[in-house]
Amino acid sequence: MPTNKQQIELQKEMGPNWFASVMGTGIIANAAVGLPFIGKDLVGFSTVVWLIAFAMLIFMTIVKSYQTITKPHIIKRQFNDPVMSQFFGAPPMAFLTVAGGTLLLGPHLFGQSLALNIAWPLFWIGTISGIITAVIIPYRLFTHNEVHDDAAFGGWLMPVVPPMVSATIGSMFLAHMPHSAAQQTLLYGMYACFGMSLMASVIIITLIWSRLAHAGTSGSARVPTLWIVLGPLGQSITAAGCLGTAAMFTVNEPIASAMNVMAILYGVPIWGFAMLWFCVAALLTLRAMRRKMPFALTWWAFTFPVGTCVTGTTQLAHHTGLPAFQWAAIILFAFLILAWVTAALGTFKGFKHGKIFNNPTSVVHIKSKKGNN
Repeated sequence: MPTNKQQIELQKEMGPNWFASVMGTGIIANAAVGLPFIGKDLVGFSTVVWLIAFAMLIFMTIVKSYQTITKPHIIKRQFNDPVMSQFFGAPPMAFLTVAGGTLLLGPHLFGQSLALNIAWPLFWIGTISGIITAVIIPYRLFTHNEVHDDAAFGGWLMPVVPPMVSATIGSMFLAHMPHSAAQQTLLYGMYACFGMSLMASVIIITLIWSRLAHAGTSGSARVPTLWIVLGPLGQSITAAGCLGTAAMFTVNEPIASAMNVMAILYGVPIWGFAMLWFCVAALLTLRAMRRKMPFALTWWAFTFPVGTCVTGTTQLAHHTGLPAFQWAAIILFAFLILAWVTAALGTFKGFKHGKIFNNPTSVVHIKSKKGNN
């Protein structure tokens, strides 16, 4: 049994899942500024939101670093926890999201040069740590944990999605690089990150679908993690669009046009599946809420994944010029704002009652593989 001191410490710890709030806030700024019709009018709003996300990132990085230095057993326990460890993908994506906002909105405040000098380190921190996470966390899942047939959940996507976010943000740097082998290497490197994340995500989404079909949903605070499926879907559409645009001034024909066309040939079918999953996840969430689903930090899964659908739809609007995608992007953005308000209010109430600091780990039928410890 844990002592009272250990119980108090558990209530005051910060897990990597906290960085999901940075992702969910930052994506609002990144999505708003690129919206069809109204994006230019939202620059001021986007800048304020981006600065808030940046401040949140700095604060959480300092707190988490201090906690790791002074109480290393906490991060060790989180890393060994089969559920919490999946959310170590959140910090890399938080850095990448803020890096994207810095490129989009930073020049309005302190110029292009300084914005690039700030964004580059954020990008590389997020990219390198994200690739490490995409390798280490699944490796631990394969070797350290014994997983039951009904264990798959949306959190398994968290460690493998960061390279897809890198593919999107990395494409934004290409316009600021001289035409050289380094520029082309970064382009192809981001396509490699695209594939790295895409294939792993397809496998995991299949497992989640299988688990839902065979075991249903728990009705618990784990249900919102189903929305994470939209993350790799929407982000891959965004990445394909951004990389296709960047290819036009990075590589020669006919490769450039082929990469640009991929934005549509890949993006539209995946968008269709994303909308299907959007409806399924919404129905399952409403069902869980009717059954009194409790609030947890997993509710932030409503935000960033939906935000990637906004940016992905915006890319399709840009590449096709169709009003259907333009208005769809705006409608999805309205839902993103609603989702953010819902998660933020729940977090505020959690702060007020102190429950938000509780370890959100839940049982997902995973236990240690004794022979591989």
